Amino acid sequence: MRIISGKFMGRRFSPPADNWPTRPTTDYAKEGLFNLLNNRFHFEEQRVLDLFGGTGSHDYEFISRGCCDVTYVDKHAPAVAFVKKTVATLGVENCIQVWRMDVFKFLERPVAEPYSYIFAGPPYPLPNIPELPDLVLGAGLLAPGGLFVLEHNPHHDFTGDGRCTEVRTYGKTIFSFFQT
Repeated sequence: MRIISGKFMGRRFSPPADNWPTRPTTDYAKEGLFNLLNNRFHFEEQRVLDLFGGTGSHDYEFISRGCCDVTYVDKHAPAVAFVKKTVATLGVENCIQVWRMDVFKFLERPVAEPYSYIFAGPPYPLPNIPELPDLVLGAGLLAPGGLFVLEHNPHHDFTGDGRCTEVRTYGKTIFSFFQT
């Protein structure tokens, strides 16, 4: 896993993920997504929520590019410990809140200030992936004009959802973009 751009560009991390229930986004797919995002907004102005955060790869990219308001949520204890260690190594503890919590319980919590960007990279076998757009967008977590990106595989298709504004495919990784 590497950080693609920004002040930490080129930094590599090796999560001990042999038996983790996570599936880190490939560098190829992540680079494609961040190239798109780079043309859409200023990273330093974003309030970011990363659901099913896993290794924290997306969070490091945002922080490396100047964002200092990131919230990471994952329930897998070793992943959370890895993210906390990596955040300390990078010295960016003030830019990220790390929550060890079930994502669906997190979605039930009231939010003081909505997020301008939400990313969800759930495990592909998760049975309720089709419900995620309704859960995330219905929870009041996304700010007006904000962007929700859901990573999934070809077994799911959100093009019939009127809130799905764009779909990008990188091999077997698909990013569906939602706006309200």
